[in-house]
Amino acid sequence: MSTLLTAFAGVLLLAVLVSSLAHRTILSTAALFLVAGFVLGDGVLGVVSLRPGDELVGTLAELALFAVLFTDGMRVGWKDLRGAWRLPGRALGWGLPLTLAVTAVGAHYLIGLGWVESLLIGAILAPTDPVFAAALVGNEKVPPRLRQLLNVESGVNDGLALPFVMVFLAIAAGSRDLHLGELALELGLGVLIGVAIPWLAIKLEQTRWFSASTQYEPLNALAIGLLVLAVGKATHGNLFLAAFSAGITVATFGERQRESFEHFGELIAELFKLAALLVFGALITPALLGAVGWQGWLFAILALVVARPVAIWVSFLGSRLSVREQAAVAWFGPKGFASVVYGLIVLASGITAAQSVFQLVAVTIVLSIVLHSSTDIVVARGFDDERDVPAWHGIARRLQARSRGDSPS
Repeated sequence: MSTLLTAFAGVLLLAVLVSSLAHRTILSTAALFLVAGFVLGDGVLGVVSLRPGDELVGTLAELALFAVLFTDGMRVGWKDLRGAWRLPGRALGWGLPLTLAVTAVGAHYLIGLGWVESLLIGAILAPTDPVFAAALVGNEKVPPRLRQLLNVESGVNDGLALPFVMVFLAIAAGSRDLHLGELALELGLGVLIGVAIPWLAIKLEQTRWFSASTQYEPLNALAIGLLVLAVGKATHGNLFLAAFSAGITVATFGERQRESFEHFGELIAELFKLAALLVFGALITPALLGAVGWQGWLFAILALVVARPVAIWVSFLGSRLSVREQAAVAWFGPKGFASVVYGLIVLASGITAAQSVFQLVAVTIVLSIVLHSSTDIVVARGFDDERDVPAWHGIARRLQARSRGDSPS
């Protein structure tokens, strides 16, 4: 434990020191943690020794995904979804299930896995992560609707893919012992806890008897999240659906709580995310990367260059997105943190095909991180011309320059 903590602290310090450089180049802090875990793990240096069944692996994966889903939910309150649903709705309503299905077909026919395990892999690899497309999402010259589409889609699809992962994992664990009623109760209870606790907490603060001080206000949403986590574990409700539902509820009914927690919450989620990436990297060994064979690597390539692009092409037929925008959306479906944690959950589940599923997920994520984190700047620069800049962009820039007393460039 102390060795892992030392390794994490050292890599975190290095990530902070190079973060400005990473923001301007093809470097990625998330990729840094993944590579560091791989190098420090048993497969190379053996400094950080972890096994899939270690309690630390499962606990960290659980806490990290809870934190990330909670903060993801806060980005997409109902007002945000209603105001920007047209394009993300296509990506989520059509693109997500189509990506799942095409990926599952590849796993079944190329690798030879059963349909349940193939659908499980499809569900794990369906979510996207904007971390590895940061240069695209953060570039103001990229059309706002494209940046909004990628942000909303990646913020919501983790939570939408989760029920599929849980259902397919439960079936893979043994259909004879599966009680769909109990599974439905677990999922439903998670949603109920995620909605009821934040709503009651926010309504309490809005009464004349209670009021949070400025100093403690950022802790309000943290307390809500911890209470949701505790009640979820005590009642055996699904923690991840509870977290996502709680985030959406806070964003919907507690705008002030959302704003005060936003920066603090992002930092907490980021710490958990980076720690999980380090652990994930430590579990990947050269032997694992070689064990999948050429079929596994071919599957990973097809999952990135066929499954997502085909799904997006079908989803956006008849939309007003330009060919360049559709190509950017189709390519930037990077497999990131949610897929990492879902893979760790499957690995720790003990199902018969756990190792095979994890291996395929691992090589796909590794390939995705390498390709997407090194091409986001290149694709973003493709939008760096006036035709793709919103009409109001130049006006806003000139007004800002005038207010500072500068001459507009």
